[in-house]
Parts: sequence; structure tokens; C-alpha cells
Amino acid sequence: MKIAKLTRLKHYGEKNLQRGVVCVKQWLAASLPNRCLMCHQSVIPPGSGICFTCLHSGLYQQPVCLGCGRSLQFQSRYCGACLSSEPLLVISPCSYHQGLGPWVGLIKYRAQFAGLDALSTALIMRINKLEMAGLIERPQVLVPVPLHEKRLKARGFNQAWIIADVLSKRLNIPIETHGLVRSLDTQSQAGLTGKQRRKNLKNAFHLHDDFPYQRIALIDDVVTTGTTAKEIASLFERRHIHVQVWCLARAEAPGLLD
Repeated sequence: MKIAKLTRLKHYGEKNLQRGVVCVKQWLAASLPNRCLMCHQSVIPPGSGICFTCLHSGLYQQPVCLGCGRSLQFQSRYCGACLSSEPLLVISPCSYHQGLGPWVGLIKYRAQFAGLDALSTALIMRINKLEMAGLIERPQVLVPVPLHEKRLKARGFNQAWIIADVLSKRLNIPIETHGLVRSLDTQSQAGLTGKQRRKNLKNAFHLHDDFPYQRIALIDDVVTTGTTAKEIASLFERRHIHVQVWCLARAEAPGLLD
């Protein structure tokens, strides 16, 4: 009963907050300067936030493993080290450490959406390329990583939902927000060790019994250690639901892109 009540409250509260965020995004789109956030040169189309040159320079310049993020000689699903375990697939257009990371961080921490359009476009191009190569399969629904009700009220928006909304409209894939619930108000993962992160998220999420899909894409802004994504994915995988993660940037382990 508590979970059901929490879900209803979360649904109505998040719906109202997200309507407000959509209005803010529309206002921002209309008022953005026609200058690149990074180099300050004119951008085409106006309001896209980041010019093509700066965007391209911050994207992956080589194939990477979809499991760990390691550089590859040619694009495949996994590197040799990941083949045996087949870890969770993470689809991202860039490394958080190579130029575009700060603009991804501003979405979450400063509610600055100026770079969202360009970053989302880069992610969509990456998804389409991997799909055409037969390395990933398009999901039935997009599932944004949920925030706890208290965190949602404090922040005013869920950046994962905002990203999912952009992707949903451009890829024509529906968003599903009712099946997955964040039932515990955990502390921020920033600054925690891997062990502390896993302990912090233990039993933090709940998946409803009547979730009807077999393939989902879990949406988030950044994947760092992958603790949150793995914790959520385990709930789906226990029911034999295929999970891949779509994010704007990936903070892979040091040395993997060398």
C-alpha cells in the first residue's frame, strides 16, 4: 500500500513539475543566444547551443566497447575482456572527460538546458549508427531513472525525464514512468566509493509486477560507475526484460580511452 501510494503521489507531483520544466525549456529555446556555448561562434541552427565543430570534437573519435567504454580497433558490442561476462550495454556519444562533460553536468546541477538539443542529437546519431550495424535493438519504451519524491520537489525537475522526453519525440518511442519507482530517498552518490554506492542504493528501487514490456532503454544524463544503472537493470533482468542504458555522456574508468 505504501508503495502504491508513493507511486500515485510521485506520478501527480512529477507530472506537474515536468509541465513547468517544459515551459521553461520552451522559453529557453526562444531566448538562447545564437552563439556556441564553447567557442562563442555563431551556431546553425540558432538556439542549438553547441556548434558542429565543438560538438564533433567532443564526441568519441574511435569505436568503444559498449560494456566498459574501452577503445576498440573496430566497432563491436564488447571488447575481449567483456565478452565472457556481457555486461550492461551503455550507449553514449561521448566521454564525460573529453570536452562535453561540463555541459552535461550543467543540465542537472544548474538547470541549464542550452546544450541539450545538440547532445541529444549526438546521442540519437550514435543510437541509429549502432542499430544499423546490428549491435543494438530498438527498445519498446524509454524508462528515465526516477528521482525520489523529496528530491524531485527540491530540484524541481528530473533531468533523466527531460532527456527521455526529447528522445521520445524524435525517435517516436513512448516513455514509461509508472512501472519503476524510487522508494528510498538515498544520499547523493557523488563522492562515495563503489562499495558505498552499492550499499546506498540497496532496495532503493521497486518495479511493479505488471510491467508489460520486454525491451527497455534506461535513460540518464551520465553513467559513471554504473551502480545506479546496474541496480535498476537487475530488477528488470530478473523478469527477463532486456535493458540497455542511453545517456548523454559516460565517465569511463581512467586509461580505457588511451
